[in-house]
Amino acid sequence: MTTAYDFSAIDIDGHDKALSDYAGKVLLIVNVASKCGFTPQYAGLQSLWETYGDRGLVVLGFPCDQFGHQEPGDEAEIRNFCSLTYDVDFPMFSKVDVNGAKAHPLWKWLKDEKGGLLGIGAIKWNFSKFLVGRDGKVIKRYAPTDKPESLARDIEAALA
Repeated sequence: MTTAYDFSAIDIDGHDKALSDYAGKVLLIVNVASKCGFTPQYAGLQSLWETYGDRGLVVLGFPCDQFGHQEPGDEAEIRNFCSLTYDVDFPMFSKVDVNGAKAHPLWKWLKDEKGGLLGIGAIKWNFSKFLVGRDGKVIKRYAPTDKPESLARDIEAALA
């Protein structure tokens, strides 16, 4: 059986990162962008990371440029923007595709595990979120419009 911990991805610094390093943790996996109307959600994601990180939550940010060219920069520009603008220090990864033939395998799996509205699998926009339990299985999928703070109850239940 496949879990989130079976995947790896290139981190924002260009290193291969096995998600098995987070085995036993609760993951909040998000496709992010620096020039999106939802970009201020970085602050809420960082707040969740700070609030629940000690209890086992890890927020994972995956920049994506597939929606309106809203993540045009390279990894250094993305890292600097996130750090300087939102004081982000949760794990960030290199840019990925979340839809289409070149979609990262993790994102293909996430969409297969939890389809979106009306069962449609495609990611609709930046800041789509997936909550993954300590067992590596997807618990819930959230829309880009779902603010990070609204996930607190589900995160607390997953951490319990």
